[in-house]
Amino acid sequence: MNKYAWRTDNWWVSPFNSREEYRNSWKLPKSIKIHDATLRDGEQTPGVVLKKEEKVRIAEKLSEAGIHRIEAGMPAVSEEDRKAIAEIIKLNLPSTIFGFVRAKEEDIIMAKECGVDGVIIEVPIGKPKLDYQFNWSVDRVVESSVFAIKKAKELGLYTVYFPYDTTRADEDDITKLLSQIKENSLPDSVGVVDTMGCALPGATQYLIKLIKSIMNIPLEIHTHNDFGLALANSITAVMSGAEVVHGCVNGIGERTGNCSTEEVAVALQILMGIDIGVDISKLQELSDLVRETTGFEIVKNKPIVGQEIFTRESGIGADALFKMPLSMFALNPEFLNKKAKLVLGKKSGMMSINVKLQEYKIELDEEQKKKLLLDVKQKGVEKKGNLTEDEFLTLVKKYKQ
Repeated sequence: MNKYAWRTDNWWVSPFNSREEYRNSWKLPKSIKIHDATLRDGEQTPGVVLKKEEKVRIAEKLSEAGIHRIEAGMPAVSEEDRKAIAEIIKLNLPSTIFGFVRAKEEDIIMAKECGVDGVIIEVPIGKPKLDYQFNWSVDRVVESSVFAIKKAKELGLYTVYFPYDTTRADEDDITKLLSQIKENSLPDSVGVVDTMGCALPGATQYLIKLIKSIMNIPLEIHTHNDFGLALANSITAVMSGAEVVHGCVNGIGERTGNCSTEEVAVALQILMGIDIGVDISKLQELSDLVRETTGFEIVKNKPIVGQEIFTRESGIGADALFKMPLSMFALNPEFLNKKAKLVLGKKSGMMSINVKLQEYKIELDEEQKKKLLLDVKQKGVEKKGNLTEDEFLTLVKKYKQ
């Protein structure tokens, strides 16, 4: 394993990430790829609809950012989706293009006709799905799966077998299903799917180990964020040997969303020291495009791409915000094409006032500064928020004649 740099000019993270006894416990694969599902799973966010030209534009930006694989859509959904997939194929992007299909011959043929490089074949395996949604036996899942995988392979498609709700399946069912798949129709890779976002990282680790013991082929991790563990589970899966991580830009998706593509890309490089070839400088632009085209707003403090992640109000360390950003943040704002920002309000201190006055090249004596600070705090309380620059300068005028 390459030497890991927990501190550079661009980041300063925990040195405990670099402990050899910890890192030596990882079972990293030879290579790791990111599979982005924004155009399919992301569009399943209620109220989100992407037009053909919007999907094409997002696919271009994903590829520009170095995302290895793009799930361009589900051909069976509509003619519009099929046209979008075909248009994306025509771009000849460096990214590998996938279609999402059910274990049905017509779905797989449609995907092939669109020109995709590979397919994600979904089948249910979670106990709640089998018993209450589909009323399927495991034998039926095996039969459908074997047929679909064989068909996809016959058509020359890279085949990802995607038994969804994996984390709520019975272990015996998983073992039986995958053993039969291995014997009768081996896919190119298998997805470990935390459809309901309900697995602990330790459970994910256990599942990866279990499935690797049954069939030693590449594994892909697909997580949702119902308990806020999508990123943690994805990272744990990589540490346990998963070769591909699924995600959606801005973490969009059904319910609480999917693992965030930009978060996992940065975490792999910065926290784990794995350069997977993603251009981190392109992630903000990608995020903005997805936000604009979907109309799905993200919270201001969203990791990596939120508007306010480098904004600080507290007076303590206000000067260090600009002199030594890494004393206040784990990532240098410039690394993410952002800037540190000092705002004024109830939590401001004298250092905040000094920094702001220096910014505007305004000189006040110490007594005036103390009074100005009290005014700033009071204004912040009155408006239950931060002061605008104009509001601050208006207060300054009381003391600067």
